[in-house]
Amino acid sequence: MSKSKHVAAERAAWIKRRAQELGFTSVGISVARELTEEAPRLETWLKEGMHGDMAYMEGHFDKRLDPRKLLPGTKSVVSLLFNYHNPQGQTDPEAPKIAQYAYGEDYHFVLKWKLKELLKWMRAEWGDVGGRVYVDSAPILERAWAERSGLGWIGKHSLLLNKHAGSYFFLAEMMLDLELEPDAPVTDHCGSCTRCIDACPTNAIIQPYVVDGSKCISYFTIELRGAIPEPVQGQMENWMFGCDICQEVCPWNRHASPTTEPRFSPHPRLLDMTKSDWEDLTEEVFREVFRHSAVKRTGLEGLKRNMAFLGMKKPPLEGEGS
Repeated sequence: MSKSKHVAAERAAWIKRRAQELGFTSVGISVARELTEEAPRLETWLKEGMHGDMAYMEGHFDKRLDPRKLLPGTKSVVSLLFNYHNPQGQTDPEAPKIAQYAYGEDYHFVLKWKLKELLKWMRAEWGDVGGRVYVDSAPILERAWAERSGLGWIGKHSLLLNKHAGSYFFLAEMMLDLELEPDAPVTDHCGSCTRCIDACPTNAIIQPYVVDGSKCISYFTIELRGAIPEPVQGQMENWMFGCDICQEVCPWNRHASPTTEPRFSPHPRLLDMTKSDWEDLTEEVFREVFRHSAVKRTGLEGLKRNMAFLGMKKPPLEGEGS
């Protein structure tokens, strides 16, 4: 092994070790290059309008495919997984459902702080390391990079699957100007299973490995700013913010471990809120429960819209009943 390859291997091992000290589940590394094989898939997905009203997906096409255009000088892409699994769930079966990822604090802030710490440690160890960290904050095909980094395979529901961790994890990236030893991709282990396709109530998984985002419950309840389309009335299965159905039915999540990150633990009031509590939700309670949560993205008005679509009584407007 040449000296440069030895250094690349040592640095890769160091990054993985220190990332795990910060709580990351797994770390994989790829050589920065253009994802030419992803171009036709992305182009078709956009042309077919499967991004719905998410117009931001149309921009920076070249940067999505090549991280070196996003951050010149990038030599390695470091992909990281962070477990958020909270298996305890909501206690009232009639309460409107919230996706697990939003139970705790907003992952954007939690993970970005950890990544910045890791980058700080690298610079203390190796000097002037150039790079940036990303948590859903740039045009990056994060699942494609995670797959190429050996962290798992993209399942038929289009989420990344890991044999040991399932799919209940966040993805994050580091773009670095370091040459690091890359990891090898793993094979697809979905086999003939179609449980996610069969379980999706809005038929958003239009064929294996292709999700029409404009039909997804997560899109309707989070991304869509207008009215939820009438044709999906009665198909939401009581999901008010996000949706976990395709993850809940996936066999690879049977043995998913609970998160050990305290900041991803649910707010003390959240899981015990009843259907009645949600229908009586006030701005004050919303701010208390979701002050640091990703649910802030849709806001109380967004939750009211979603609850009304589910056929629930709308929470009172600000000042009502006073």
